[in-house]
Amino acid sequence: MIELRELTTHDGTDVFEMVQEIGTGENGFDNSLYSDSFLLFQEKLLSNYEMSEGINLEPQYVPQTIYWLYVDGKPVGYGKLRHYLNQNLLQHGGHIGYVISPTNRGKGYAKILLKELLQKSKEKEIDRVLVTCDDSNMASRRVIESNNGQLEDVKDGSCFYWIHIK
Repeated sequence: MIELRELTTHDGTDVFEMVQEIGTGENGFDNSLYSDSFLLFQEKLLSNYEMSEGINLEPQYVPQTIYWLYVDGKPVGYGKLRHYLNQNLLQHGGHIGYVISPTNRGKGYAKILLKELLQKSKEKEIDRVLVTCDDSNMASRRVIESNNGQLEDVKDGSCFYWIHIK
């Protein structure tokens, strides 16, 4: 069973353990939820919840919602959906970032997660979504292309894909 759950301030140790397994990030994905303790993780949940609501946003940030991908009741990855883009996000990051925990890679979950995040984009009335990835990250490129990503540009080691939401 596949389920996409929006981050809450009450998320538990199952999500914390998945985030810890992911580590600080790789391939251009910054795992800002990685924490030295569960208490710090809970603080980060609160700040990310506030970010999704546009509360206390610093000028360089835009509202962003985090979604956990659960498979058969276990979190296997997560994605960030930015509600709109600023100049910085047009150059790095785009609308969507996603990651699957190392023990769950190679099972098709990234493709599912991106598809679900695109549906959430549609619900937020985003009709054209930018997704970026490292030029060398062939797995991510395949995931994006399988979700109708059209490569628009490659610069400074990053691929820029646009996906039109139907």
